Amino acid sequence: MYKANNNELEVLNFWKKDKTFEKSVNERSEEKPYVFYDGPPFATGLPHYGHIVASTMKDTVPRYWTMKGYRVERRWGWDCHGLPIENIIEKELNLPGKKELEAYGIDAFNEACRSTVLKYANEWSIIINRIGRWVDMENDYKTMDVEFMESVWWVFKELWDKGYVYEGKKPMHICPRCATPLSNFEVTQGYKDIKDLSVTAKFTLLEPQQVGPLHDIDMDGPVHLLAWTTTPWTLPGNILVAVEKNLEYSLVKLEGEYYIVAKDLLMKIFEGKPFEVMAQMKGSDLVGAHYEPVFPYFLKMEGAENGFRVVHADFVTTDEGTGLVHLAPAFGTDDYEVFRKENVPFIQHVTMDGRFTPEVTDFAGMEVKQREDHMATDVEMVKYLASHGKLFSKQKYEHSYPHCWRCDTPLLNYATSSWFVEVTKIKEQLLKNNQNINWIPEHIKDGRFGKWLEGAKDWAISRNRYWGTPLPVWRCDAEECGEIAVMGSVAELEKHTSEKVDDLHKHIVDKLTFSCEKCGQNMKRIEEVFDCWFESGAMPYGQMHYPFENKQKFEHGFPAQFIAEGQDQTRGWFYTLHILATALTYGEKPSIPVDMTGAFRNVIVNGLVLAEDGKKMSKRLQNYPDPMDVVDKYGADAIRFYLITSPVMHAESLNFSEEGVREMYNKVCNTLWNVLEFYKMFAGDMESPPLQTPSPNVLDKWILARLQELIRDVSTNMEAYALAEASRPIIDFVADLSQWYVRRSRDRFKGSDEEDAAFALSTLHNVLETTAKVLAPFTPFLAEKLYGELQNWHLHGDNYVSVHLQAWPEGNGEMQDEQVLKDMNVARKIVELGLSARKEAGIKVRQPLQYIRYQTEKISESLEQIIAEELNVKEVMHTEAVREQDDRVVKEDQNIRVGLNVIVTDELKKEGVVRELIRATNQERKKQGLTIEDKIALFYDTDSEDMRTLLTEYAAEIQSATLALELEAGSGGEPLEIDEMKIALKLEVKN
Repeated sequence: MYKANNNELEVLNFWKKDKTFEKSVNERSEEKPYVFYDGPPFATGLPHYGHIVASTMKDTVPRYWTMKGYRVERRWGWDCHGLPIENIIEKELNLPGKKELEAYGIDAFNEACRSTVLKYANEWSIIINRIGRWVDMENDYKTMDVEFMESVWWVFKELWDKGYVYEGKKPMHICPRCATPLSNFEVTQGYKDIKDLSVTAKFTLLEPQQVGPLHDIDMDGPVHLLAWTTTPWTLPGNILVAVEKNLEYSLVKLEGEYYIVAKDLLMKIFEGKPFEVMAQMKGSDLVGAHYEPVFPYFLKMEGAENGFRVVHADFVTTDEGTGLVHLAPAFGTDDYEVFRKENVPFIQHVTMDGRFTPEVTDFAGMEVKQREDHMATDVEMVKYLASHGKLFSKQKYEHSYPHCWRCDTPLLNYATSSWFVEVTKIKEQLLKNNQNINWIPEHIKDGRFGKWLEGAKDWAISRNRYWGTPLPVWRCDAEECGEIAVMGSVAELEKHTSEKVDDLHKHIVDKLTFSCEKCGQNMKRIEEVFDCWFESGAMPYGQMHYPFENKQKFEHGFPAQFIAEGQDQTRGWFYTLHILATALTYGEKPSIPVDMTGAFRNVIVNGLVLAEDGKKMSKRLQNYPDPMDVVDKYGADAIRFYLITSPVMHAESLNFSEEGVREMYNKVCNTLWNVLEFYKMFAGDMESPPLQTPSPNVLDKWILARLQELIRDVSTNMEAYALAEASRPIIDFVADLSQWYVRRSRDRFKGSDEEDAAFALSTLHNVLETTAKVLAPFTPFLAEKLYGELQNWHLHGDNYVSVHLQAWPEGNGEMQDEQVLKDMNVARKIVELGLSARKEAGIKVRQPLQYIRYQTEKISESLEQIIAEELNVKEVMHTEAVREQDDRVVKEDQNIRVGLNVIVTDELKKEGVVRELIRATNQERKKQGLTIEDKIALFYDTDSEDMRTLLTEYAAEIQSATLALELEAGSGGEPLEIDEMKIALKLEVKN
């Protein structure tokens, strides 16, 4: 049995002592680089199955290209900045908000972040090493290193100079707890289905008779515009109500009051109520009408006389609601665009931390969307509306709502100032560059990623936070001047400030000022820091401190040949890499002189690993096994191979099954180890026996041809980055090697034909050695152990050269034999059909039969001999037609038809009994742990005269098959009954 854990720990020790990983890089030429980018994780938690999936991909591909002769440097990186670490430190220091944080001190807070950000780095190193991933963690890059941050500044400055960066104000999602805006792709990561309170509010017209179609109608009650909203907390910020000018609207009377809604929605809104239609009108008739705001807080603000009126908007439909839309420009993109056209006051009645401003006197300081009870504030708003006669109806409404991807707080759509990368300016080039990328699976290219690019919006890259790379923007204090200076390097900042700069974090550079070149006033840095996704997208440049160092090396290896991450990164890291690389390389004056625009050529996208029941893995529910427990039980190779052959390699979900890992351990690891043990049993300590001349044996020819087929299939799919397709053929090959080649060749290894035995031994050695090389990228531990045992590494000591330093096996034309593969498939299909026929007839394989006939193309006599041995028949005969007869069972499949003779003669029955005796004896040998070196004496005890006669007649055959030196009558032993004859057999070892 393959002791996975023990063997893998032994291999790990060897790699460490031998410095095998270092050799695999350093022994390859720098002139032949294969560049791989590793997305930096946060070290704020421990690795999980998702990281093991990604690490398996990131290890398999580089190992393959290393064996192909390329220099594959693999440098680990850490994501150090941003909300993930800030949230942790805020909890540790009990800082519930920005006010408390700033009182604590930004300097102290940032230093606390710095000291804690790599909290679990050692645990990561242990786990990554244990799963067999080769990566340089000693020479890691960190996004908080000044060299990395300087490269981020350079990227920003280049984009600024190209006109791709601007400062603007627009509605975007903010996290009120973190008090900062989020990018559109960050928002997509946190949607949850929740129930909210929606309301239909009454906006009372001030002069309804001024609406043309209502001029002659005698109305004895108030006239209300009805508008539906799922965010009642935005109503105090209302400044306009929108209609669609071409839609039909109706005036209806209900219980003494009048309501205006879209005609098509009448029955839905007033269903079951005794309403009366009083008039019809177009939306254009309502445009310009003024109404009374539902909340009075901003009625007297400057410019209010131009607000609180009806306007036209194209986005108004009758798909839901009332056909009228309440507009609060501070809380919606559509609302904001209408506001910009209509010259009305801008109302911002909510602070950045999600609380009502003092102007909202009845609710001042209240959170608009509480994390614990997100409907609580809306309930209070509804109470107010009802008590003031402004509520028409309310109902609970289930919808998908965005939450903060880090702290789980409900987000707000909120108009605020931010710095943007103008993605829309390069959208066409982004789409064009995407066509140059090989996506695995392919549908991601024009599907999830391509569709995201088509709808790409400008990227908000600034955050109103503290622990991050500061935006390198200095602005003049003089409001009338407003001069801006953007720094692209440490040297540039030092030149302006005449200060030595060795740290670029906010609490350091915010203290650095200089005189404005335009007006002489003080230039101070703006408050914002970068979105940490900007830093991740800049990692190709930051990890090499480009362009300040490694310029030629970077440009020689850009873009990367390969990256890999989970499907969520199509709107995260993949996206930011793509944007920044495109922006830097696009245009008449590219910032990086390369032929291809974009950041990467090949990308593998993995899916989610779920619990076995299909639910999300949960520590609380404990619905999955600890990955390290699984590794300890079955080995890292088994879990790697289970994952890499699974649908998760095609961005599909995988319900993780420990049984699946065990199955891979048995099918691949343990099976190959058993084959190796079988080989060693006959090879002893002999050195690698070469295949000096081609073997004439059809089994040798076949397994060598199958090996060539395996090399071709694995290589072709690895070149295409199809890891599942590359690894799955290994399973079938191992089964063929063990269950067909070795099983069919057993007698050859221990037979009297020394030349044939030598061919079998050298063939098996060659196959195992080459298989170890093919396995190396997928199951690195097993491959090393197999290869090492074959090379007698325990004898060679420091001279042993790892399998991972070998060249990838190339195809050997002399061993490629399509005909022998085809013929062997025919032979195996005949065996399969023959076994099916035996089963139908109820005859065990140990019972010899006379013949089988087959109808298909004629195959060689050597293959017919194999069929005869497999089916235990005397003859295998080719025929032009297999006909139905009483003495045979006929089976057919894939244009192959067989007829098995099922008549058991007395002579055949005797041979069947002998087979049973041989089987029982060899089972007892195995039970006692005997090997082929152990000879025995076999004693029998029976009262059956027929059995004694049979033992005498077939003594030579029985002794040969059981390695018995003697076969004599005796006493004792295990009793058994064969064909109604009782016998007891006893073994004695005779070494």
